[in-house]
Formats: sequence, structure tokens, C-alpha cells
Amino acid sequence: MKRKTKLQLHYTAMILPGFIWLFMFSIVPLAGILMAFENFYPNRGFFRSPWVGWENFEYLFMLGDSWQVILNTIIIAVGKMILNLVIPLVFALLLNEVRQRTFKKVIQTIVYLPHFISWVILASVLLNLFGYQGVVNQIFGFFGVEPRVFMSDPKFYRPFAILSDVWKEFGYNAVIYLAALTGINPSLYEAAAIDGAGKLKQTWHVTLPGITSTVIVLAVLGLGNVLNAGFDQIFNTYNPLVYSTGDIIDTWVYRMGLINLQFSLATAAGLLKSVVSFVLIVVSYLLAYKVANYKIF
Repeated sequence: MKRKTKLQLHYTAMILPGFIWLFMFSIVPLAGILMAFENFYPNRGFFRSPWVGWENFEYLFMLGDSWQVILNTIIIAVGKMILNLVIPLVFALLLNEVRQRTFKKVIQTIVYLPHFISWVILASVLLNLFGYQGVVNQIFGFFGVEPRVFMSDPKFYRPFAILSDVWKEFGYNAVIYLAALTGINPSLYEAAAIDGAGKLKQTWHVTLPGITSTVIVLAVLGLGNVLNAGFDQIFNTYNPLVYSTGDIIDTWVYRMGLINLQFSLATAAGLLKSVVSFVLIVVSYLLAYKVANYKIF
């Protein structure tokens, strides 16, 4: 009994730093939610600033650019969600057909690498590539095409944000599909081959049905990220010239709160996003349980 109690104390001591970190950085900051319902003054603090109720939320929806920011967020996030579902799936199916193990491992390593590089570094690389004197304009120059300032073009920014994120993450996201593919019984492929099915028909009638539940779960759970368009990426790549198509909720909250010092308005926008995201996550888990019998507990 004493030995068991001692082990429990050791395990508790191991997880205690994690609980402290969670409490300090996730629980204590929740007091800042009060700012969304106040006309917050830093010198008065949370409990002495005047209470204004829902005025910050009403003012938020009266601003013309707030609706554009929400639209930008949804378009970019949904584009990322769809392509980060489809492209990793296609890549996993193609890679699964490679029989040369060394070549397969080399390809996996190459496509995984961008995932582990921060957006601070990747943004610098991409901005140089698409700069006025960058590699892309130099290549176009060989074909007589006039150089463009890509990163100042609002029409270019959304596709750039979506596709660059897919390029960074598709190799890592394919891991889930590759793991699901290993769970398919090889005898199913043998039976399909005996029946005269080629590779394409085997993929359509054996492989895809075998990973359908995985695809459905990932698609449904992705609904919870509809309002998460990727602050790190957007913040490190956008500029004032592309605010009309590239400004998202997170970057707008950053500018309003930390640059324009409109703490209450920024908190109201952030709180609204958090509440909507929470509802979407709950709905997505309910759908995942209903459609694919997926549950956390």
C-alpha cells in the first residue's frame, strides 16, 4: 500500500508542472474576459473600469471592416480545411503504391520537413521567392513576362495563404492516412486482383472504402477550425496593401488590442470567436460520433 502511494506521489509530481503551466496561462487569463463587457482602462484594472454590457459587441458589428475580416477568415480557413483533407489523401494513396522502401522514406522525409519549420522562417523564404526581384519573377522574365509585386496584390494573397499552408502541412497530415492504409487487410487486394481489378479499381473499391471512416472523422473535426485561419502565417506574410483579402480575426484583434489600444473591442472580438469555435467543436464531435462512431471518451 505504501509502495502504491509513493508511486502515485511520484506521478503527481511529474504532472504538477503541467498543471501549474495550465493554470497560469489558461485559467488565470480568463479574468480578462471582463474587458469585453467594460470600457477598460489599464490604470483602473478589471474591477474598477466602467461596465458597458453588450456595447462593445454592438459596436463591433457596426464597423465596416469587421464583416470583411470575418469573411476573409472563413474563406481562408475553409480553403485550407478542404485542401488539407484532399491533397494529403491523394499523396498518401500515391505514396502507398511505392514499393521501393528507400525511395519511399526519402520522399516522406522531404515532404515532412516544412511542417517542422516555423512560419517566421518560411515567411521570409516565401516573401523573397515572390518578391519583385525574387526567383518567381526571374523565371517569368525568361518568358518575357513583366515582373509583378505579388505580395501587394489582394487577389493573389488568399490563394497564396491557402496553398502555402497546404504545402507546409500536407506531408505531415498524410501520416494519418498512411497509418489508416496499413490497417486494410491485404487479402482484399488479392481477392480484387483475382477478380480482374486493376490498380485504379482496387483503389476505388478497396482502399477508399477502407479509410472512409478516417476521412469522415478528419473532415467533421475540421469544422471546429472554421474560424482559425492561422495567425502565425498571416501575421508574418501580410501587409496593409492586402488587408482587404488577407486580414483575419486574429490579426485584426492583435492590431486593435496591442497597436490601437482598444482593449475592450479586441477582447469582445476574441471572445466572440472563441464562443463560436467552441460551439463548432461541440457540433463537430457530435457529428463525428453520429457519422463515424468516433468519440473521445
